[in-house]
Amino acid sequence: VIPIDLQQSPNQELIVQKDGFLCAALGTKVSITLNKKLGSGLIGGEGFILQKLQGDGMAFVHAGGTVIEKQLNNETLRIDTGCVVAFEPTLDFDIQSAGGLKSMVFGGEGMFLATLRGTGKVWLQSMPIRKLIQAIAPYGKNASKEASSILGNFLE
Repeated sequence: VIPIDLQQSPNQELIVQKDGFLCAALGTKVSITLNKKLGSGLIGGEGFILQKLQGDGMAFVHAGGTVIEKQLNNETLRIDTGCVVAFEPTLDFDIQSAGGLKSMVFGGEGMFLATLRGTGKVWLQSMPIRKLIQAIAPYGKNASKEASSILGNFLE
């Protein structure tokens, strides 16, 4: 859980990944914002629908793994789309292809990256929920049931 003081953000606003908001001080307004960039719209999913928090108190958002708060100073940051937790609205946010066909197939991060440009703070996570699910799924009590067929384990 990441506590963020909205008074410290420009215009007392913060953009958060969809479903990232947990709770906030009384008077905080939570709304949906759409990233109107063409790349995000075509890809959908992460990065297209975001939450906007507005207010002057503390807000709490969730993240997984290690969380890094990074200040960008007229810089560009390209990162896995699921690793962006929140960012200040002074940053330009877009989704772009990860590069050439080789890096998309063999890079291990998928086909698209989030690109943040400008000056402002961004909060990053090392373990997005989809990666957490992939990591623990083989150890769940239903792991073997997913691999079985109509014939049961006869073919294995």
